[in-house]
Amino acid sequence: MDRVGSSHSQRVSGEVHVIIGPMFAGKTTCLLRRIMFEGNNGRNIALIKSSKDTRYATDSVVTHDGVKFPCWASSDLMSFRQKLGEDAYEKLDVIGIDEAQFFEDLYDFCCEAADQDGKTVIVAGLDGDYLRRSFGSVLDIIPLADTITKLTARCEVCGKRAFFTFRKTEETKTELIGGADLYMPVCRQHYVNGQTVVEAARTVLESRKLHHQTDSSSQVEAAVSAL
Repeated sequence: MDRVGSSHSQRVSGEVHVIIGPMFAGKTTCLLRRIMFEGNNGRNIALIKSSKDTRYATDSVVTHDGVKFPCWASSDLMSFRQKLGEDAYEKLDVIGIDEAQFFEDLYDFCCEAADQDGKTVIVAGLDGDYLRRSFGSVLDIIPLADTITKLTARCEVCGKRAFFTFRKTEETKTELIGGADLYMPVCRQHYVNGQTVVEAARTVLESRKLHHQTDSSSQVEAAVSAL
């Protein structure tokens, strides 16, 4: 029993810290601030982002304000250890993950890195998509987290605190990477009002489309009858 207890006491304990919120809430800025703080305190750090996000740079994490930090771009997380190299990975103390909603293996990676490898993992990502539904695996790691930071943005319509991301286009696929050209942060009132406007616009467009198709069919039938 003493040997078992001694073995557990010697195991290095890791941590998981989660930063969530809507777009333009400063999640990446918060992540970089914490990563640089750790680095300035002598800890070995590494930053990972999804290779899907190429908006500003392919080998750097970049905030909306233009602050840059070099990173590893990858389509998954579990291959990071192999890509970095075993020796380099062992020396790491802190791993930052940006745009975490794009990593399907986020939960498994955080478990392994923090529980088994003793790493401090700092995760930043969207907790919800433009429909206010869970986005990727970000919410799955909440039960693993030591701390959770929920950030808010500023509503572009009224200036109040914004908790949600509003999509400006009619595209309905969940993963649509973009910036202010496609999205804006909004409060609850203007999210609901905005969605009402969007739904009304879609109804009108669908009605026009159906009307156009009906007119086209009638014209074809008339032309055929005239033959």
